[in-house]
Amino acid sequence: MSTSLEQAVDALGASLAEERRAILEHDVESLIRSTCDKLEALRQVERSIKDAPATGMHERLQELSQANLANGALLSRRRREVNWTLRHLGRSEASGAYDIKGHTSTMASTRALGIG
Repeated sequence: MSTSLEQAVDALGASLAEERRAILEHDVESLIRSTCDKLEALRQVERSIKDAPATGMHERLQELSQANLANGALLSRRRREVNWTLRHLGRSEASGAYDIKGHTSTMASTRALGIG
């Protein structure tokens, strides 16, 4: 196994761990930074594998794949929580579908949060 591949895999593991920490701690800036780091580390892993096959790395790469899937599940849960909160505050995100003019629509409704 090449040293550059080992370093790239270690960097990928570190960025996935940082990404998880950022998700759990609601640290948006760190999440963005760690996601960029993860993508760069993944590119480096791909380049290194082309140069030297990943002999003996299958198990470690499988662990990292599972960590990435777990982070994705956490992000999906956070998104559902945000959407739920927005709905209960009288706001909602765009539907995700395009209308005939090629635009998405945002549904907005008002909800009294107190007595005025």
